[in-house]
Amino acid sequence: MNDPKAPPPPGSSPNVVKRTLVEEGTKFKGSLTSTCPIVVQGSIEGNVEGPSLTVSATGAVSGTITTGDLKSAGRISGEFDVDTAQLAGSVASDTVIRAASLDLKLAVETGKLQLTFGPGGGGGKRS
Repeated sequence: MNDPKAPPPPGSSPNVVKRTLVEEGTKFKGSLTSTCPIVVQGSIEGNVEGPSLTVSATGAVSGTITTGDLKSAGRISGEFDVDTAQLAGSVASDTVIRAASLDLKLAVETGKLQLTFGPGGGGGKRS
């Protein structure tokens, strides 16, 4: 077991922030659950659950996502149940985003975006 009061092991940095990283060029398919923030530079298809999810400009996430904070400059699609969302990348058609706070900086090359607002169902559970 890890003792939070124990000194860090020799050669390690005590200020290193843990995160789950999916590198550019990596494709992950399946269920991913993490207690650390998740950073996606590659692609994930499936179920994702964690405290926060950051999708870089090179990243793509599709599936059922449950997280506290979502920040995306990449491509997302599927069903998202989040507390806060900051979106600046692209969002696929028929994507559902349930959020208490939503910050959008999206643009489309042709046509217009359509947003539908209303009370969202309590799809996922977070502890």
